[in-house]
Amino acid sequence: MAEEPRRATLEDYSSSTAPQFFPSIERPKVQAQTITYPPSLIQLIQNNMFHGLPNENPYAHLATYIEICNTIRLAGVPEDAIRLSLFSFSLFGEAKRWLHSFKGNSLKTWDEVVEKFLKKYFPESKTTEGKAAISSFHQFPDESLSEALERFYGLLRKTPTHGFSEPIQLNIFIDGLSHSPSSY
Repeated sequence: MAEEPRRATLEDYSSSTAPQFFPSIERPKVQAQTITYPPSLIQLIQNNMFHGLPNENPYAHLATYIEICNTIRLAGVPEDAIRLSLFSFSLFGEAKRWLHSFKGNSLKTWDEVVEKFLKKYFPESKTTEGKAAISSFHQFPDESLSEALERFYGLLRKTPTHGFSEPIQLNIFIDGLSHSPSSY
């Protein structure tokens, strides 16, 4: 005769199991047997943390992060694997909580991480804001031509997704110049 299944007791329902933590970024597959990062590399990354604050520029963070990651080469480890492995060390506070909000191992590629990071911290509204600032550019009364150009380049860098072609950028800049001879 078949054994009857064990009945669940109240104790079975009340016992808790330790939660398991699964990182959001899947561990990249590499050809190297082991990967060891110099502690100085992790420290350098942690000295350039992104917190997710409104005044922080996620594009600038990614540029600095990639620049730091590019200082190391490991045999059998692709660049993207290094970037994926170390990215969580570059985040703190709200940004770190955001990264951990994804289902375990759901982020599989560097491009996917970058896309989600920028969608979260540089939404379309910031692009619209940046485009408005670029298109309404004008030279200040006491600003030299070189200062105005540098400020204009700063606006372009601040919103890399502005979508203005170089001829349009040139037209915006020229139209924004004050036409008094003292400004040159």
